[in-house]
Amino acid sequence: MLIRKAKAADAHDLKVLYFDFLTHYPPKEEQDMDLWAEILTRFEQDDNMHLLVVEEGGVVVSSVQMAIIESLTHNVRPFAVIENVVTHADYRNRGFASALLEKASQIAKEHNCYKVFLETGSNKESTLNFYKHNGFEIDAKHSCLKRL
Repeated sequence: MLIRKAKAADAHDLKVLYFDFLTHYPPKEEQDMDLWAEILTRFEQDDNMHLLVVEEGGVVVSSVQMAIIESLTHNVRPFAVIENVVTHADYRNRGFASALLEKASQIAKEHNCYKVFLETGSNKESTLNFYKHNGFEIDAKHSCLKRL
């Protein structure tokens, strides 16, 4: 298992992960894959943006996105936000997402973050238990959403 930051060449694999295994509502319009590559290049270069992937057999099979956000609270320590945790269905139950969450937590510690906040749109007990198993408290805080 190779864990690394995503790069521009991963755009197609990430599109498959996101649209086939993460969202129930993939966009109807064609995707501008040049824009995807541009964004991935920016993520790769930004020390506060982390799109981590597991590469297995030359293919990206799991991914976690994390942002480090500067803060004026908690002795001016940043916090991290994790979203878009996804693993290709053919590669689940092999510890890939857990390894990515551990790597993300390690990066957050290296940035002196005082907390890691994880968002999930799932209410499935198995998903919530997965996050609990990986050290995340469920319902410790309230998340509010306003779609734009």
